[in-house]
Amino acid sequence: MTILSNDLKKLFNFGRSLAICAACIAGLPVTSAWADSHARIVRLSDVQGSVQMSHGAGEKLTRAFINLPLVEGSHVKTGPDGRAEVEFEDGSTLRLATETEIDFSRLTLADDGSKLNTAQLVSGMVYANVHTKKGKSSDEFVLNFARDSVTVPEAAHFRLAIDGTNHATLAVFKGKCSAKLPSGQFEVTDKHSAGIKFSDDAVVATVASQSDASATAAAVSDASVTAKRDSDPAKDSLVIAKNYVSQPSDDWDRQQSEYHDHNATTTTASKLGSPYAYGMSDLNYYGNFMNVPGYGNVWQPFFTGANWSPFQDGGWAFYPGAGYSWVSGYQWGWMPYHYGTWAFAPGYGWFWQPGLWNSYAPMPHVVNAPKTVKLPTAPTTGRHTTIVGRGLTVNPPDGVIKVMTITPGSAGLGVPRGSVDHLNHIAKQVDRTSRPVSVAAARPIPLSQAQSSFPQSHARGMLNSAASPISSTHQPVAAPPRPH
Repeated sequence: MTILSNDLKKLFNFGRSLAICAACIAGLPVTSAWADSHARIVRLSDVQGSVQMSHGAGEKLTRAFINLPLVEGSHVKTGPDGRAEVEFEDGSTLRLATETEIDFSRLTLADDGSKLNTAQLVSGMVYANVHTKKGKSSDEFVLNFARDSVTVPEAAHFRLAIDGTNHATLAVFKGKCSAKLPSGQFEVTDKHSAGIKFSDDAVVATVASQSDASATAAAVSDASVTAKRDSDPAKDSLVIAKNYVSQPSDDWDRQQSEYHDHNATTTTASKLGSPYAYGMSDLNYYGNFMNVPGYGNVWQPFFTGANWSPFQDGGWAFYPGAGYSWVSGYQWGWMPYHYGTWAFAPGYGWFWQPGLWNSYAPMPHVVNAPKTVKLPTAPTTGRHTTIVGRGLTVNPPDGVIKVMTITPGSAGLGVPRGSVDHLNHIAKQVDRTSRPVSVAAARPIPLSQAQSSFPQSHARGMLNSAASPISSTHQPVAAPPRPH
């Protein structure tokens, strides 16, 4: 079996001139890199509990971590206590509930620059929040399941679940989707759901609306007419009923969506001149933008301190045909390690300067690094994930964390996204005192807890279990506050 396509191999050949220039600036050796082509790289943006991922087509499943690059042919699988989120370049997300498997069969660019996304839901349940704008983009998002598929023509938020071996359910929370079956295609709109029964000869689809549960009897009457019209067993049958069933993971999906919606707008990608939106919500939650003379608008994480280095916690992950890519252990560590430049300035410490958007870089670009700072160097042999410092991060599964301790020099490592309200206020306190601070963390949503239906307002804290780095014996170092 071919491990990687020619297009993907091209992706990993980062422009030689840029690589050599960056390596000279950073004092790093020139390594195999990942450049522009028709193939793309997206982000494994959240991992909770037991999650596995393959690093390309034909590769075996290994333990997954936050910020792993996800490429065409990758396979992701969640365990009974696992959840995961994949974030695309425009900020669209695909979330995997527990015991879910999905293949990313196509992640590529069309000749006109459109992003073509196709995934195959093998089993379980996924939530898709697609940001495609009607009339402004020719991007494609297709989610296949069994012999059927869901196509998203414009922005939409929906859930797709395979129930056993002979039934699937599509629920649309916002927007609309087009479901394609072997004998035809039908549209499922806002606050409607479709039940699809697999059979050897036909697929039977049931479309439901949440808007008026009391009208179920009348809807069933209407459904009988529809079923009679499509009674040919060789054709798909459409049966309409007005009801809506919520799922245990709906609240979790909603909380994650609210986290992105709230934090992605503080400083937008367009203000940075970036064509990419993935990772923006984490940058706004875990740090702040500021102006530094000579560097312009830059970003700095909270809880750094004078002794902190952006390269002290993370690891190296190997991709066949490409080589190693740096993987940050910090929840916010996507954009700053694959685009732009890390710089050090007296009186400010380390900060990230946005830019270099033309291609994905497998290792950070660095300028003005102090001589005492060890810069990341990729392994020269082997294929195994290599741990640096406190290592890579997996958020724990369901649980209750009553108190979380945040230390100077941690840069937010161990703080799950959205788990602390007003993290910027806590950062100022830690900067002022140079001491650890304990904060209350709200209860996360249990994996098995069924909640109210999606459209109802339900204000709760974000997933708040403390993150668990996969690490060496390195210990965090408290550091004095750094100036803003």
